[in-house]
Amino acid sequence: MKASSTPQREPILAIQAMSKVYQMGETAVHALQNVSLSISEGDYVAIIGASGSGKSTLMNMIGLLDRPTTGSYKIRGKETSTLSKNEQADMRNQEIGFIFQRFNLLARAQAVRQVEVPLFYAGVTGKPARQRATEALTRVGLGNRTDHRPDQLSGGQQQRVAIARALVNNPSILLADEPTGALDTKTTAEILNLFDDLHQQGLTLVVVTHEMNVASRAQRVITLMDGQIISDVLNNEDGMARSIEKLEGRTTAIPLTGYQSGYQPQNHNNPQLEVAL
Repeated sequence: MKASSTPQREPILAIQAMSKVYQMGETAVHALQNVSLSISEGDYVAIIGASGSGKSTLMNMIGLLDRPTTGSYKIRGKETSTLSKNEQADMRNQEIGFIFQRFNLLARAQAVRQVEVPLFYAGVTGKPARQRATEALTRVGLGNRTDHRPDQLSGGQQQRVAIARALVNNPSILLADEPTGALDTKTTAEILNLFDDLHQQGLTLVVVTHEMNVASRAQRVITLMDGQIISDVLNNEDGMARSIEKLEGRTTAIPLTGYQSGYQPQNHNNPQLEVAL
């Protein structure tokens, strides 16, 4: 396979030889084992795997919610593992926008107030905060719902409020954990269309999911099993990711297409970039 001639850009995040071990009594649980990956600006990446594969642990590491046992994690070239808790919290608020499966909205707060919360921690208050929160809600199609509480919004609208909250600080990375897990099929499609729009606007998205219809919208799919990356490939042109087959004991070649960021697929197991799921 001929390599792309597009020069690779400096990654927003770079993980090198990361491992995470939890001690459960006398038993050491290896949640991540020697994981390495990088994500560049404008990438749209899905991380998939079965329960217990390590994808939630990897999400926690990317989101600076936990520290690795060994290895390196840099955001915009800055090593994060040596930062204090307060320094990590500041970087998390500045660089990462979180979207959760259950929305995590305040029960009695208006949508605009929900979106203002990250701004408060960033030191932005008053009229500037209200303006930025309103702009973020407008960006996700809720400019006419700024004064609505969660009980006045549908599930899809609540998730849009959560997305606006994640966007309001202009993060480098939008990190979504099972973002459609609590939504019906129609609303899931609407949220995925919104993700497509945000990606077209240049946002960097990392979506952690076990649903292939969600992963298939990404340009790159990373598959985890037993705490290790077992495939890291580009989606085919139709967006029909087949990486999940590796979890089912079959072998399938993944058709690859050009990728504008200059990312080159990493082959963790097979020189033909065939995955055995």
